[in-house]
Amino acid sequence: MCTVCGCGQDSASVAGAGARPSRGEHEQEHRHTHPNEPQRDSGCGHSHDHGEHGHDHRHDPSHDPENDHGHCPDPVHTHARGTRERGLHYGAGLAGVHVAGLSQERIVQIELDILGKNDGFAARNREVLAAHGTFALNLVSSPGSGKTMLLVRSIEALRARLAIAVIEGDQQTSNDAERIRAAGAPALQINTGKGCHLDAHMVGHALDRMRLANGGVLFIENVGNLVCPAAFDLGEAHKVAILSVTEGEDKPLKYPDMFQAASVMVLSKIDLLPHVEFDVAACVAAARRVNPAIEVMQLSARTGQGMPEWLAWVEAGARAAAVSRDDELATLRARVAGREAGLANGGEGL
Repeated sequence: MCTVCGCGQDSASVAGAGARPSRGEHEQEHRHTHPNEPQRDSGCGHSHDHGEHGHDHRHDPSHDPENDHGHCPDPVHTHARGTRERGLHYGAGLAGVHVAGLSQERIVQIELDILGKNDGFAARNREVLAAHGTFALNLVSSPGSGKTMLLVRSIEALRARLAIAVIEGDQQTSNDAERIRAAGAPALQINTGKGCHLDAHMVGHALDRMRLANGGVLFIENVGNLVCPAAFDLGEAHKVAILSVTEGEDKPLKYPDMFQAASVMVLSKIDLLPHVEFDVAACVAAARRVNPAIEVMQLSARTGQGMPEWLAWVEAGARAAAVSRDDELATLRARVAGREAGLANGGEGL
């Protein structure tokens, strides 16, 4: 998974029309740690910590140039010999992933470190969103599934009733953010460079620059990728996995982590069903085999078929988030009133 692939998160940038300058370097301490890509000369990985932009590199000195595969000690894979039909499986180890030059134990430790830091940022993002009563959705899919078209149609249908904002994630360009703005919603673009997913640290900086309305919806369109975004909590209420009928009904089995992490699977582009070989029942069964609790919606953003169910679900979530904020505010007001009454009575009850 991406926590050990060296996906270039340093190169991420945030931009967007209507964005405001960030509060310094963010109110929270947004320092993070991630492994760099393996060195090309040795195949041995190294990691580095950075606060601002100063790098303190700690290289793994262990490397055996005589090793046939150019790996550090403790190779983490085995080769099946004479069994072509069986292939190779690099996900069977403790870490569930293979990285040349790193032991399974080291990969697990790196993963725990990175995801632990990310979860801390996600918790802070969740607090910001809750304070605004904002219903946040993390839209994840492979490229070309129809995420942006679904957002455009959703904005057009809901903007008169809900405050909507969008964070767009792509490796390069602001094309999707421009489409969102043209549809009538503010959008802030995050370019991840070589990075293959958004993380909570990036989203936290984006939230700093956005003017969230109370009781609205925040759509986060993640980088097109069915692997790495599965592991990274952004502070959202739900991950929504979008799967188009042009992709094949076995995707939930091929990419189980994503569909395990998602609350909802949206089958998109169903207007194309008469023209493609796609077994809807088999796809739904595959998704529920991976995640029995996953909710499934079928729609076509182009024709509008199935859109009312999706829009009603989004509106219900927005109402619930707004009610939760109102309840929290009422509780705080009651607590303040109680303290003020106690002070008025000479400190009784404090």
